[in-house]
Amino acid sequence: MLSRQYVREHPGEVRETLAARGVDDVDLDAILEIDEEWRELKARGDDLRHDRNEVSSKIGELKQEGDEEAAQEAIERSQQLKDELQEVEERADELERELEERLLEIPNIPQEGVPEGEDESDNVETRRWGFDDLRDLPEDVTPHYDLGEELDILDFERGAKVSGGGFYFLKGDAARLEHALIQFMRDIHREQGYEEVFPPIPVSSESMTGTGQLPKFADDAYKLEDEDLWLCPTAEVPVTNMYRDEILLDDDLPLKHQAYTPNFRQEAGEHGTETRGIVRVHQFNKVELVNFVEPEESDDRLDGLLDEAEEVLRRLGLPYRVLDLCTGDLTFASAKTYDVEVWAPGDDMDEGPAEGGRWLEVSSASNFKDFQARRAGIRYRPERHESAEYLHTLNASGVALPRVLVAILEYYQNDDGTVTVPEALRPYLDGKELIEGQDPVGESALGAGER
Repeated sequence: MLSRQYVREHPGEVRETLAARGVDDVDLDAILEIDEEWRELKARGDDLRHDRNEVSSKIGELKQEGDEEAAQEAIERSQQLKDELQEVEERADELERELEERLLEIPNIPQEGVPEGEDESDNVETRRWGFDDLRDLPEDVTPHYDLGEELDILDFERGAKVSGGGFYFLKGDAARLEHALIQFMRDIHREQGYEEVFPPIPVSSESMTGTGQLPKFADDAYKLEDEDLWLCPTAEVPVTNMYRDEILLDDDLPLKHQAYTPNFRQEAGEHGTETRGIVRVHQFNKVELVNFVEPEESDDRLDGLLDEAEEVLRRLGLPYRVLDLCTGDLTFASAKTYDVEVWAPGDDMDEGPAEGGRWLEVSSASNFKDFQARRAGIRYRPERHESAEYLHTLNASGVALPRVLVAILEYYQNDDGTVTVPEALRPYLDGKELIEGQDPVGESALGAGER
């Protein structure tokens, strides 16, 4: 969150941020008025406290002097001041709670140099990788959702039967491939100096608020009925909140954690291609990278974090591009974000590359500056004798599934409908080089013909 002092002293910058991000449901004028009244009450409370102390100190003197009438008047005046002080403090506490709630609704300030723009169409592509040496693809690449059913490794109908729309089964080699990808990513990030944690999946409202998921994105998350617990939308939430309300030491930083978790989001998506298959679903696996750094290190760390996420795609040989997100497309808590989008050639889309297909976001590398640290109360002490300061947090998916699985099924597809296993994953699949599918199970398979 932004500090109340920053909002108070830089209302122009905050207004510009709200406009640049397209936020129209934050009443900044009301926030400033509440802050002003709160400060006036705090000052009034200090004056009343001072006056009461002075009056109270005279009571004993008056009694010693034998002036009982004046002493009684002083006692009555002291009680009046006490009652007035209590009223002022109660109102100040009420305003402070309201102020804190309203400050939680203000998004982060975009970092200097972030491209200006209204939406994703204004994002700036910074580079592409892997398009100079593409593998030979079938003349017509079969989309993953059709290929997965033909090979009987993706089962959407049974997933919907068990859990509803947006859920699915991975079967056979697809399930093995998913597990292989998770272990592959964890190994890469361990090489990059990440300490692994395995966090709890349910997270509290306080944790969701700490990283910025609440209050703004409550409708996108799954909440457990009658419990103050939410299903993890991203490992960013539990891992960042590991250190909530703690003070780390300078020697602890930089701190790099990776965590694999299943994630749950109620994303409606768009009609048509976007909702077919496993591109936009309600449950998905992801390896998350979370960094805690000193403020002066966060810009450089963002570049390093981005490279660490890209390394997964480079080793898999999957073509991708990197986007510098504009002000209108930044996430609520981010000051600067780079998106990594893998190329999936199975479905042509207007915004896809000249080679056809479409882009699928698999990682967002973001620098939150001290925005999350303020919300979660995470500080560090530069020197043991110095005051604690808010550190900076960053994170990136390293990377998200199942879109990587989509890219593999489409990019490594062969003319005969099989899929070549990327060389880097073969050690995780007992040397398996080809995904050929399996025979369907049950009466629904009768009459389906032979492969």
